Amino acid sequence: MNTLLPTSLVGSLPKPSWLAEPETLWSPWKLDGDQLAEGKQDALRVVAAEQVRRGIDVISDGEQTRQHFVTTFIEHLDGVDFAQRETVRIRDRYDASVPSVVGAVSRPKPVFVDDARFLRQQTDQPIKWALPGPMTMIDTLYDRHYKSREKLAWEFAGILNQEARELEAVGVDIIQFDEPAFNVFFDDVRDWGVAALERAAEGLRAETVVHICYGYGIKANNDWKATLGSEWRQYEESFPLLQRSSIDTISLESQHSHVPMDLIEILRGKKVMLGAIDVASETVETPEEVADTLRRALTFVDADKLVASTNCGMAPLPRDVALGKLSALSAGARIVREEIAGAQS
Repeated sequence: MNTLLPTSLVGSLPKPSWLAEPETLWSPWKLDGDQLAEGKQDALRVVAAEQVRRGIDVISDGEQTRQHFVTTFIEHLDGVDFAQRETVRIRDRYDASVPSVVGAVSRPKPVFVDDARFLRQQTDQPIKWALPGPMTMIDTLYDRHYKSREKLAWEFAGILNQEARELEAVGVDIIQFDEPAFNVFFDDVRDWGVAALERAAEGLRAETVVHICYGYGIKANNDWKATLGSEWRQYEESFPLLQRSSIDTISLESQHSHVPMDLIEILRGKKVMLGAIDVASETVETPEEVADTLRRALTFVDADKLVASTNCGMAPLPRDVALGKLSALSAGARIVREEIAGAQS
């Protein structure tokens, strides 16, 4: 797309209250059967229209058809038993009961392709679809079968590549892989994580994004952030590797975080999707606050390579807050866009 400083959200938006419990992760569906299928499509219509109305340039599904950004994809795979659960440490941060890998993993049929086809019908604007990255997938499971994080990650990378190619075929313009685990398991990122991510994106003509954040605004993540000190420099581990990778765009958290802005310089030459909206606060940013974040980033990334975005998904937020933040994002980007145009005229 030719828009300077295009806007895009990273992941989830709150679901309508008739579809799922508001402000809740892993919220159970309030409908079932044909009514649930119809309700999910209605929710996709609503979030697409809201994004257009609020000035978002790249339209996403807001994860309306899934309960969780990782687990919903895994639910559709063979080789994973959701009845055999084990408690594991998620991203070295908190304990969760997760399903077990009990055999060879495979994807018997497409997971999100019908949903993506439906979203494509709702708008002429570019659309983006998010998938969990291989390393983040293995961090959300107990492995009884492969007994190797790396081997399981490579299996998932191949499965993700199948899904990504089919998403591309139904008109998805941008495919985003969510890898919050890249901010935790630095040795794995270096040894095989980036390579597995590249395998997931192999052969795609669609633009590819990797999103690495510090997590939803939930207590476990907020408590972890409180231990990270005055500067969050985790990106220094992955950014040099990603700068040399085949991934087109690197998505990072910025607004109200302690990430030093100059770390973006490491990515010079790549597109940068900058989180200019804080998802851990219910305070809606002003357009000027968003604009200020984007202006500061422009010291380290060329304007034609900067995308304005949210820090992470907004599913746990009240719906009016999340939509207000979308409006602020587009208004802030518009301020800077007009400043750049004025300086060039």
